[in-house]
Amino acid sequence: MQTPAKRFIPVFDHSSQANGSRMPTYIRQALTEKTNYSSTASSVHNNKLVTVCEEAHCPNRNECWNRGTATFMLLGDTCTRACGFCAVKTGRPDSVDSTEPQRIAQAVAEMDLDFVVLTSVNRDELEDGGAHIFAETMQALRTDNAAIGVEFLTPDFRECQEQAIDIVQKAMSDLPFSRDDNIKLIWGHNIETVPSLYKVVRKGSQYERSLKMLSLISDMQQVETKSSIILGLGETKQEVVEVMQDLRENHVDRIALGQYLRPTKYHLPVKEYLSLELFSEYENIAKDLGFTWVKSGPMVRSSYHAED
Repeated sequence: MQTPAKRFIPVFDHSSQANGSRMPTYIRQALTEKTNYSSTASSVHNNKLVTVCEEAHCPNRNECWNRGTATFMLLGDTCTRACGFCAVKTGRPDSVDSTEPQRIAQAVAEMDLDFVVLTSVNRDELEDGGAHIFAETMQALRTDNAAIGVEFLTPDFRECQEQAIDIVQKAMSDLPFSRDDNIKLIWGHNIETVPSLYKVVRKGSQYERSLKMLSLISDMQQVETKSSIILGLGETKQEVVEVMQDLRENHVDRIALGQYLRPTKYHLPVKEYLSLELFSEYENIAKDLGFTWVKSGPMVRSSYHAED
């Protein structure tokens, strides 16, 4: 079947200017024929699931849902933190829904996926940060399809990093994950920004804590580690390179770099729209540092084309 030709529409950004300049014309999202969009939406909504695609106002939702993919957000739609860049709502979350793993597995079966990305809100009030839901969802997915690939994009599990990792490791003990297989578990935790901006961009988080989380994950032989940086919040080039170096020193395998776009007028403004040349330069630097998987571009997000 011939792939429909892509058309493009501008991305609406609530900060019309950064450093006196308007948003570049190359920041745009694909507008394709709605081939799988409706079926993706039906599987998500009929199973009463939450996606980061919707909650975070992701500009790539149209493209990804047309491809029949979505990033499922576990543990509800309410986060216990209030990051300055993120559109996910903050507040007191509902109780954990123990039926969520099976509903995820049902939706994935309906969508006939062979690779799944699972993320979540921060649930700092939970003893294990919600790690057991990640573990149970992975088990439900692998029970239905032993060959399915899974990518986790987890919080930093602020008070319980070792406990959370142990919960997932125990769940994996009977599952055939291996670096030598084509079937892998990719475990991501996003560093998001440079240390100097953490107090503004990532309230409630700490740069060193996130690095520690990634280092602990990298000790698991069954996984590849991944992180992401959003750019245009006021960081310098030297700071970005230093973050990439820190990630490699903590054995992170994969990296995604993308342009920050202000989701609403209540979020942090864009300080800079990066040029395509700078994104290309960051990509080359990342590859030279030894990252095995690199995505760098204005519309790149942490789970964008994660199945590649």
